[in-house]
Amino acid sequence: MYHHIIAAVLLTAGSAFAAPAPQQAAPPAEVKCPIVFDGRVPVGTEPTFFDSYATNTIFNPDYVKGNDLKWSQILKFPSEEASRFDGADYTSVEVTLSDKSIFQKQNGFRRAGLQFLKDSPDGPGTIGVKTLHFSVKQDPTRPLNLTHEYLNVWHEAADYSSNQIQFQTGQLIGKSAADKNKFKILDRNGRSLYSVDIDQKNWQNFAIKLDYDKNQVQIYYSVGQAPLKSVAGPTSVNLAGGGQFQIGMLKKPTGTSDVVNSGYQSKNLNEGQVYGGIFLEDSAGSCVSL
Repeated sequence: MYHHIIAAVLLTAGSAFAAPAPQQAAPPAEVKCPIVFDGRVPVGTEPTFFDSYATNTIFNPDYVKGNDLKWSQILKFPSEEASRFDGADYTSVEVTLSDKSIFQKQNGFRRAGLQFLKDSPDGPGTIGVKTLHFSVKQDPTRPLNLTHEYLNVWHEAADYSSNQIQFQTGQLIGKSAADKNKFKILDRNGRSLYSVDIDQKNWQNFAIKLDYDKNQVQIYYSVGQAPLKSVAGPTSVNLAGGGQFQIGMLKKPTGTSDVVNSGYQSKNLNEGQVYGGIFLEDSAGSCVSL
């Protein structure tokens, strides 16, 4: 969305470096298609694993986070029932925001976002037919403030001018608050492709199939451990422009037209979004893991 606008969350040292708690194992769903980028975190991974290229083989340790902060200070590992594609082998990860979630002098945003390590603006994630999988769950101890607009998952064009696809929640700037309690999937022009109420208790599973050859998007969804089902599309969209995926939270301010640099953000911020089952698969031949 914007070039290198980054933020992160500063947690206490004790909680930041604690090993992830064991999760209850759920019956694992099978990934049936070749994985292009795997963002699932193996159970037992230490938080400091994410801080360096020497250890982090999953996400880019440099992006997208705030000044002088490490991912071990940003990510939390809640003890949750495993999401549909995590099973007993992988753990969910919570991306959190605080007052420290500011990159350089970009004071409008609060932001922390995960980026696949090997994703690149003209890489395999931008060609053919690919499906992005992710599951989300709400943390009642770190609720989102849905009077703000949140960008949670998106594919940002290589020139940083737009997002070909964006998974959002909260009250979108300049829009009605009537759907602020919904997750919304939009195209680069803000056109709604699908929306669903936020479930405050259960995992919500999403898969977004991006057909770069036909410029089409198809959306799959389920709750809990239920198999994914197609809920929207294929819909014609503009997927041109290359780019990279980001997964986390970008919280926009209120009360300004300059959302990058100014606006209102509440103090003592303590918010989080739990993710599980993050991966990008190759959907050539109409293959989609359900």
